[in-house]
Amino acid sequence: MPPPLDVADPPSAEIEALLTASVGVPTTVERIEPLHHPWVLRAHLAEATGLPGTVVVKCLRPEGYGLRSAEELARCEHAALALIADDLRLDLAPGLHAASPDSRLLVLEDLHPRSELAELLHRDGHTPALDAELTAFASSLGELAAASAGRGALFNARRTALGTGTDRLGDWEHAHTGLWRIGLVQAAAFGVPLPAAAERDLEAAVAELAEPGPFLALTNGDSEAHNFLTGPGGGKLIDFEGAGFRHALTAATGFTVPGPDWLGVSGPAQVEAFRRALARTVPEAEDDHRFGFGLAAASMVWVMTRTGRLKTLDTRSPGNSSRIQMVALLESGARTAETHRVLPHLTAWCRSTADLLRRRWPDTDVDAAAVAPYTWRER
Repeated sequence: MPPPLDVADPPSAEIEALLTASVGVPTTVERIEPLHHPWVLRAHLAEATGLPGTVVVKCLRPEGYGLRSAEELARCEHAALALIADDLRLDLAPGLHAASPDSRLLVLEDLHPRSELAELLHRDGHTPALDAELTAFASSLGELAAASAGRGALFNARRTALGTGTDRLGDWEHAHTGLWRIGLVQAAAFGVPLPAAAERDLEAAVAELAEPGPFLALTNGDSEAHNFLTGPGGGKLIDFEGAGFRHALTAATGFTVPGPDWLGVSGPAQVEAFRRALARTVPEAEDDHRFGFGLAAASMVWVMTRTGRLKTLDTRSPGNSSRIQMVALLESGARTAETHRVLPHLTAWCRSTADLLRRRWPDTDVDAAAVAPYTWRER
């Protein structure tokens, strides 16, 4: 295995060679600038070659993330972007201009001047214009799921061709595979163990994600607003390092329960946009019970994953917004399940735990309905 690229000394010659081979015209990199991560760069090209004036270059990360090694992350992004453009014929993600054979260097379409949707929400709040962008984001996620449903073999073939395995543990279960187990243990240690009936509900939710049936589809593994760039030319989904075929509705939970950045989310309009797009090829999405159970299952598994932070949050100072977020998370998970009339015992546990936290942390005893959607969580 070649050593990782030294991103402190940007690999101009290798970028030039890859682009020259790709477009068939000699290509020169004039300068390189770092972007938001040290392994993500913008290369400025010296002259017109049939390519735009800039491209984005993703180098191999210095280390892995989650269940995947750095090499696996790069190969999964390579496979996913090729699948989206070449097999699914979708214009929902950055184009892949070139890639090294081992995927350690990916040269992508530069989506500038688009901005992260999360950044705009943080700056401007939940405005009508940004609500429309959230709906476009949800539609894009649903469109990707609809187009990719039943196409997992193509993705696996691309991954295999790039030299990687097809480990089901990382793809077929929730994107945060297994972390709900930590939440279960931490809840008991915190003094709020799940009753047996609630555990059975949780087991049913996990089983739904592990065996998605017709809902098995491609997601990027981190379907939060920071991975949707919006602006001139329309919105694009980014960051496919965690890509895999898993339950499609794991990609919709960012509209039902707050992710790491927010105290609350907007919900119904975006979920409906996702559902409409998905139903174009997955008719089961039109079944209220099947769709509702899948959505509630994905939402509740995320809630249990975040429950692993209970003891940490107990040490935080009063007024820390992470505490309010935990209460809001439990209540929004319960609300999602109640809406679809499923997982009643797990719902009751979420409600009772939120009530306990409001008493234990008086600073969290606020009217959640009064907190505007997409209020930023101060770290």
